[in-house]
Amino acid sequence: MRIHKTAIVHKKVKIGKGVSIGPYTIVGENVEIGDDCFIGPHVFLDGWTKIGKNCKILGQSAIGAPPQYLEYKGEETRVIIGENNIIREFVTINRGTKEGGGITRIGNNNFIMAYSHIAHDCQVGNGVTLANVATLAGHVTVEDCAIIGGLAAIHQYVRIGAYAMIGGLSPVRKDIIPYVIGAGDPLRVSGINVIGLKRNGFSRKEISILKEAFRLIIRSKLNLSQAVERIEKELEKTDSIKHLLEFLRTSKRGICK
Repeated sequence: MRIHKTAIVHKKVKIGKGVSIGPYTIVGENVEIGDDCFIGPHVFLDGWTKIGKNCKILGQSAIGAPPQYLEYKGEETRVIIGENNIIREFVTINRGTKEGGGITRIGNNNFIMAYSHIAHDCQVGNGVTLANVATLAGHVTVEDCAIIGGLAAIHQYVRIGAYAMIGGLSPVRKDIIPYVIGAGDPLRVSGINVIGLKRNGFSRKEISILKEAFRLIIRSKLNLSQAVERIEKELEKTDSIKHLLEFLRTSKRGICK
């Protein structure tokens, strides 16, 4: 364990083996840092924050600060971060609110680039990439392996589906279904994220089935209920189709097309 002499680390902090904490970093009383983490200079770790093993948090990031929520009164809410995450410069991650479930959660193997913001009560899965200055408002859910482009802004309560890719500068006001590419203002969904799916081991057959589902949902004149009915009747129930159908059934904000 290497803690720079200028770092301010509360004596009650739980620190794992092989942790490095850089100059002028401040670590609050209720923080837990897992084994082999690298915490850069001028980082601020506060609140009830738990960081898993082998995470890299670079300079000037602020994690576990109170939520930007006027009704917050200092309740014991949390940020929970998994393992093997890279969090670059000036990233902000706020802890949850009592009304939102109390936890802002980040999974494993995520790449969160500089100046990104993850607001209170967000739920970020595994293998997610947030490009520079990507912004998640409160209560946003980002499923596994999604990519959110630089300067994209995600409205509160929106869900970003697994393996979806959002182009830079895009405002996202409704749910983005899994496996697609979308960009623009207003955002338009243009197709299946074929390259991303191939890179993640999806077969040609799976991609072909998802393309047909996309046609029924986005390109046809069917309403959403009719599209779901057609998909259930006509397409093979692969795991990806099952997940897509569940996403559609549980959408509360509607979907981007």
